[in-house]
Amino acid sequence: MGGSLPALDQPAPEFSLPGFGPGLDRSGELGLDQLRGRWLALYFYPKDFTGGCTLEARGFQRDLEQFHQINAEVVGISADDLAEHASFCDSEGLVFPLLSDPGGAVSQLYGSWIAPFSQRHTFLIDPDGVLRARWVAVRPLGHSREVLEELNRLQA
Repeated sequence: MGGSLPALDQPAPEFSLPGFGPGLDRSGELGLDQLRGRWLALYFYPKDFTGGCTLEARGFQRDLEQFHQINAEVVGISADDLAEHASFCDSEGLVFPLLSDPGGAVSQLYGSWIAPFSQRHTFLIDPDGVLRARWVAVRPLGHSREVLEELNRLQA
């Protein structure tokens, strides 16, 4: 089923997935090791172009500059393929990476998979790769602000 949620204050599960958006390596992938040295808001979501997922993505896009100002990146993961991610990013004006996890392997590592979809969970990972906060069964409206508040609290 969905896998087990990783423990707080422990190293976050490693990952590397193909994606669409900025920050990808030459192979078109992005992994946790490439994001070391910055905070990471890693959010899992069910499907591009659905109501809740669109609302959540718009929130992260709206607040992206605030994340960047405090040394944080935003990355989304779902089971959608790269073409779907590219279309979604273009349609919504998203300028953060969306990664493709069609079999749910990484989603399972984060306890966020019920086939055939990633579940709406978010993880806050510190610059050393340690999991510092998590949200399960996320409500999309206002979630980005909730993550920003926690990130500011942790950095204080």
